[in-house]
Parts: sequence; structure tokens; C-alpha cells
Amino acid sequence: MSRVLNGKAGVSDATREAVLTALDVLGYERPTQLRGERGRLVGLVLPELQNPIFPAFAEVVGGSLAQQGFTPVLCTRTVGGISEADYVDLLLQQQVSGVVFAGGLYTQAGVVHEHYLRLIDRRLPTVLVNAAADHWEFPRVSCDDSIAVEQAVGHLRSLGHERVGLVVGPPDHMPSVRKLEAFRASGGELVEHTMHSLEGGHAAAAKLLARDVTGIVCGSDPLALGVVRAARRQGLRVPQDVSVVGYDDSALMTCVDPPLTTIRQPIEAMGRAVVELLVNQIDGTAVATGELLFEPELVVRASTARPRAAAG
Repeated sequence: MSRVLNGKAGVSDATREAVLTALDVLGYERPTQLRGERGRLVGLVLPELQNPIFPAFAEVVGGSLAQQGFTPVLCTRTVGGISEADYVDLLLQQQVSGVVFAGGLYTQAGVVHEHYLRLIDRRLPTVLVNAAADHWEFPRVSCDDSIAVEQAVGHLRSLGHERVGLVVGPPDHMPSVRKLEAFRASGGELVEHTMHSLEGGHAAAAKLLARDVTGIVCGSDPLALGVVRAARRQGLRVPQDVSVVGYDDSALMTCVDPPLTTIRQPIEAMGRAVVELLVNQIDGTAVATGELLFEPELVVRASTARPRAAAG
């Protein structure tokens, strides 16, 4: 058996196939290099596809995987549908070579999800994206949330905004926690937590606008679009009455009205790093389980301007 598992010469094809079949019957996983075509599959688990940043990331990672000879299997969570844990079970049954998670349940603070422990037990090559979770022993690739907020707040302050608000996800969402910590460190106090959606941004903005903010930093582009909608519902103009900064620089943000000032995640570079970390693990190369932090970029468009008091 050891000669088969280690790919040694001197084993007939019939013997090799008999040993591998026995492993399958007994419920053992074939070693990665012996999994055949099914072993060229890589699970790509996303929380949703409504936020354009996730399909964009899937395209980058999928293209890079294809160049390496792998085929991505896209798994998207839906409310009331298949859970992330169910997807992990399905991927393990398909004997995938590895799994990439973006925006997974690992972002929840103080919660240990058992399906990640199963991946660790199986030693399945895994990479987490924007994890902000030091307790998981996986390689991680993240955009630096702290720098993103510093850039956004610095931009608004340079325009003359003094009352700046922050709209981010739930209090137990670790990337939101990182953004909040950076916002507090910059002297910011006006914060609203909400759901990651356009509707969530609308609801949060209504509360911040009632507190006379003139600039709002958002944890995603959909949140920012919700803020713009809320401002308009109140008869306010963007950016003349309130400036808005998004986060991601997802598709079509140049086409919205007004074109959105946002913080760009370098998804091309991040995606390449994810695939390199994953393929190295698949090939048996040891990789660090720390976090690779990529620096975002402020993209100034037309949703930010000097506040009226400063402009006057």
C-alpha cells in the first residue's frame, strides 16, 4: 500500500487501482496526488452574489485556478438554503483538493464553527479571505481595514468635514470591528451598525443624518448606495449636503449617480495570493498560517466634496 500511496514504481496498474478502490470502500481519503479528476476541484465558498465584489473575486480566483489546472466549484450561501457547513460536507465528499472561503462564518467573533475544525482534521488545503480571525490556523489574505478607514476619514477631514459618521456591519462581524477600531482611533464617535445591504445602509444613514453628519464612511459599496438613497429621500444632495465614501470599488461604481468615491480592495493581487497559498499547500509546501495584509487604495470620484460651511 505504501508504494501506491507514495507513487513508487514497480506496482501494476491493476494492483494500484485495487488499493485505491479499497481505500474508497473503507472511507479513507485518497491522497491529493491520487484523487484523479475529482482532485482537480477547488471549492470556492461565498456568502452571497448580490454584492458585486464577491462575483468579481470569484472571477479572479477562478481564472487563476484554471491557469493552474484546477476547476473551481462555486458554493453560495442562501437564506434557508444550503449552509456553509453543508457545503463543506459536500466538498469533502467530492474529494476536492482545497477550499477558499471569502466572507465566511469565520468573521463572527467568539464563535467556533465545527466545519472549520473538520477541515483542520482532514488537513485539507484551505485559505480564508478577509478573515480578521487570529484564532483560525489557516493562511489568510485580507485587505487592511484599518488603513481603509484611515484613508476614508482622512479624505473627508481634508475636505473640511468635522462630523463624520461610520456605517458598518453587525457588532460581531470582525472586519467591521477592525473598521470601528480604526474609526475610534481617528477620533470618530458617530457609528451605526447594520445589515450588509442597501436597505441596511439606508436605515443606518437615516439615524446618522439626524445627528447632523456631513460625511459618512461605509463598510461596503452597497451600504454606501443605501446611504445615498436615504439622503435623497430626505431632500439632501450628494455631495453638496452630505459626502459618502464606500468600500470595495465593486463593479459599476463609476456608473451610479453620483459616481462613488470608495476604497478599492486590490482583488487581483489578493486573488493571486490566495491561489498561490492554496496550490502550495496542495503541492505539499508548508505555508505560514498568518495573515497577508494588502493595502487598499482611495478612489476619489463625485460623491465627496467640501461641506457647505467649509465651502462658504
